[in-house]
Amino acid sequence: MIPISGLSSLVGLNLVDATRDSQLEAIRSSARDSRAIEYFKKNIKNVETVDQLIDDPDLYGFVMRAFDLEDQMFGKAMIKKILESNIEESDALVNRLTDPRFREMYNELGFQADGQGNINTILRSWQDRMVDRYVERKFMNSAEEQNPTVATALEFRAKAADISNVYEILSDSGLTQFFQTALGLPSQMSGLDIDKQAAILESKMDLEDLKDPEYVEKMIRKYVAISDALSGTGTANNGALQMLTANANNASQNIISITMNMDRVGYSASRYF
Repeated sequence: MIPISGLSSLVGLNLVDATRDSQLEAIRSSARDSRAIEYFKKNIKNVETVDQLIDDPDLYGFVMRAFDLEDQMFGKAMIKKILESNIEESDALVNRLTDPRFREMYNELGFQADGQGNINTILRSWQDRMVDRYVERKFMNSAEEQNPTVATALEFRAKAADISNVYEILSDSGLTQFFQTALGLPSQMSGLDIDKQAAILESKMDLEDLKDPEYVEKMIRKYVAISDALSGTGTANNGALQMLTANANNASQNIISITMNMDRVGYSASRYF
């Protein structure tokens, strides 16, 4: 990836956007990744069961990396149980896990009951979509290693239009951090009851706006500017930092007030702050 370390997040984001296509192509054509892609496309069509996927370390590794689950690769027994789940059952493992990556993988892979049978793997369109996901994830992870703020902005841009309720935001740590920063909310609000967090977010935003690309880009610019100011990165000046910090402190006080009004009996805001 083109180096963005040491740059302000806004400059880094602009550079990433300007070179995105060439960087994605560079990943596809790199020796290691091109071999992984070729092996996946040649062999995935033979996979019909969860066991066949997990028993092939190269295919299994490719899929896990495509869904940003490389850190979970060792847990094959858990992954097997997730993919063999019946999502219609409320107590199925795929429904009990809060990390949205597992459900996303379950839905996209599309194994049938008990992990037996899969028609997706023979479809060229599905194979291409999985390769695109793999390449995109490599690109995003490279950005994360150099500038987490840029990576979070890219993740938000990719997911924004598909967010249907605030609970989807709260189940995703990256999205939660993005909105807390962009909306001037303190990170301490994550210690509140989930429904109280949802109420606060709903009072601060209209989800329909996230379907507007122009609004999304304004939110991204605001997020990277505030993030750099609060961290002292790039060209942010002390005056901006003081103003943003004061806004965050005011938001914290407002949340305490809101929380106390929402639950007046037996609840203490000081428990979380």
